[in-house]
Amino acid sequence: MAASRYRRFLRLCEEWPVEETKQQRDLGSFLRQRVAQAFREGENTPISDPAACDQMYESLVRIHTNFYKNKYPRLKDTTFTGVTVEDCRTILATDILRQMEDMKKGTWKRLREKFSAKKPEEDLK
Repeated sequence: MAASRYRRFLRLCEEWPVEETKQQRDLGSFLRQRVAQAFREGENTPISDPAACDQMYESLVRIHTNFYKNKYPRLKDTTFTGVTVEDCRTILATDILRQMEDMKKGTWKRLREKFSAKKPEEDLK
């Protein structure tokens, strides 16, 4: 039975898209890592709790197939602020978040980082 569960998870990982804009924060990448950890021995991995494993798989399938989005359709594709899905994706992109972090830094800190020979993490030590 472990072999069929492993194959189902692998199929789900293949179908799950990877968002390049969310480096190190992507659900598809995280899912691949967790499946690799959980099934270290591949098809021969012993499963201690098959019911929990099946429940996890079914939950992930519901997320992947937009089960709840289809079950409870929204009247509009915007939030109460008027922000669209595409705007949210743009805002949550890793590059934009880095730019926002840089904007939060003070002028003195930015200048110090720019002209300092050592990394800012070394300053804290």
